[in-house]
Amino acid sequence: MSEFEETKLFRKNREEASPGEILTEVYNSLLEKGYDPINQVVGYLMSGDPAYITSHKQARARIRKIERHELLEELVRSYLRELRQD
Repeated sequence: MSEFEETKLFRKNREEASPGEILTEVYNSLLEKGYDPINQVVGYLMSGDPAYITSHKQARARIRKIERHELLEELVRSYLRELRQD
């Protein structure tokens, strides 16, 4: 059998964190640096300017790996999940 006939497996690199995991990490980094995480994340989501996110613990680089719409989807999903539990 040639190499083109074999099925190859693709495994996602586990280092790729979910939007929720990254938001949690960014939140904690902002808290550690003394910022209001909610205001900073909202500033980033509204403007797209990564300067709203601290570079502490690579938070800025991590949040930029995810599209802003994916972060918003995660926030809405989490909020609605909480509503259903109440």
